[in-house]
Amino acid sequence: MQPTTLAGLVDAVSWALERKAPLELVGAGSKRTIGRPLQTADVLDLSELAGISLYEPAELVLTAGAGTKLAEIEAALAEAGQCLAFAPPDYALLLGLEPGQQTLGGIVAANLAGSRRLTAGAARDHVLGFHGVSGRGEAFKSGGKVVKNVTGYDLSKLICGSWGTLAALAEISIKVLPRAEAETTLLLHGLDAAAAVTAMSRALGSPQEVSAAAWLPARLAAGRGGQAARLPPCAWKDSRPPSAIGRRPCSNSSRARCVRPALKLPNR
Repeated sequence: MQPTTLAGLVDAVSWALERKAPLELVGAGSKRTIGRPLQTADVLDLSELAGISLYEPAELVLTAGAGTKLAEIEAALAEAGQCLAFAPPDYALLLGLEPGQQTLGGIVAANLAGSRRLTAGAARDHVLGFHGVSGRGEAFKSGGKVVKNVTGYDLSKLICGSWGTLAALAEISIKVLPRAEAETTLLLHGLDAAAAVTAMSRALGSPQEVSAAAWLPARLAAGRGGQAARLPPCAWKDSRPPSAIGRRPCSNSSRARCVRPALKLPNR
């Protein structure tokens, strides 16, 4: 089943309800291999509920179908100098899939967030409202299309992370934010978990505006080909001990400039 409208989605769920047949909800299937496979005979494909229906950069609001590809949303936001602040990750390479296939509905259903979660939160902190269909075949909505919205129960947070068990999402409104004018990434090589936690804690506790921090184990950094990932390392050369790891504005002043290779954090 592949509905193209909210009414079609209602009919699909009602059909399954009458037959007491469980449904597997799928957008692009980019997270289908996470967890135990569902034992269902029927699949509800939401990929046709796609497209950006509303985007108001001045109001920092975007509304799109649940099947809209993240790549399409990010391209529209980039033109206006905006972004999804929670930086939803793409697990495709880890799961052996083709990157760039995940959808807005899947991101919300899984409550994804990247390394910016420490400062920006997860998807649940940016969803303003949605339209969906319950397991009883009833269309309903929660929230709205404005940032300041306090009407009714906050079902938007409940639906995030539910993995399609509470409702089939048709349309989602989400808050967007301005993109940083300039940023850089600092890579510290050769740190084990304990040393990485220490370095990230120092950075996040510093007066620098570090927006994200993450530790990648060496076996994952090696990638599928067994070779270390060739990311462009950028470190800060300064007479003082470095105080940031992650992303921060890049400067070419005499006090701080980008150098290669990546910096190792000295002990105090």
